[in-house]
Amino acid sequence: MKAIDLFAGAGGFSTGAAQAGCSVVWAANHWQAAVDIHSANHPGTAHACQDLQQADWRDVPAHDLLLASPACQGHSPARGKEKPHHDALRSTAWAVVSAAECHRPPVFIVENVPAFMDWALYPAWALAMEALGYALAPMVIDAADHGVPQHRARLFVVGTRSRNPIALKLPQREHVPASAIVDFEAGTWSPIRTAKRSSATLQRIHQGRRELACGRFLIPYYGSGSGLTGRSIHRPIGTITTVDRWALVRGNRMRMLRADDARAAMGFPTDYKLPPQHKAAMHMLGNAVCPPVARDLIARIREAA
Repeated sequence: MKAIDLFAGAGGFSTGAAQAGCSVVWAANHWQAAVDIHSANHPGTAHACQDLQQADWRDVPAHDLLLASPACQGHSPARGKEKPHHDALRSTAWAVVSAAECHRPPVFIVENVPAFMDWALYPAWALAMEALGYALAPMVIDAADHGVPQHRARLFVVGTRSRNPIALKLPQREHVPASAIVDFEAGTWSPIRTAKRSSATLQRIHQGRRELACGRFLIPYYGSGSGLTGRSIHRPIGTITTVDRWALVRGNRMRMLRADDARAAMGFPTDYKLPPQHKAAMHMLGNAVCPPVARDLIARIREAA
């Protein structure tokens, strides 16, 4: 099965597709740094760096499976106050319609945040895909249910050129705790009590110690995260975002999650190449599809075909 990957980013969708036995023949993204990382990890794939809303889809190779992760920032509740550029971000989903209209692949999968279905134009988008002959099967999947050491709920809209939506029974894999992927002996640690440490952070740590009754745990360093307390390392970590969010606490010291930790938390292979810059690596990982989720979903689709 040949696949293409739109808004490919670091390549989580492509990696999962390859693990499910697909050949990813073409991938595109508007950010050159992401294209470079995707190319480094998927050297057999043809790449394009472009605005996909301006793409000439006739230049894209024939394929059986269209994968796409259009921008989620305009849909996510985490975006905060509505801003003018959110409209432009949401509109990236129409590139999927254009690609499907040109190639009419047997199957497409669109990944986004669950709030994608709350978009005012989602009914119109869905009708456009249905007009092209696709039956849509939306499903919200938690990555933790697929062996990823992270709770990450994402919407996957599977479209098939069939009379009825595809019915899939996905595997339910054992949850993997954060303790399996974080190294408490690695990284740069600093004292918890410093002049610059915020009172909110100190409060989370205090409550984490009290409620978890242990000296090693996670806390959401910015934002509310998993609440106002710590998070046990014996359960999957919370959602990895595009900016530093999670910190490890060990006794009286703490450190932020490293890119290596985040790569493991996303379910990427340990040898998957990342940008050397921490900020870029975290941004790409936070935007990525968890490869094991893509693998399980695509494998079930191939079995049902």
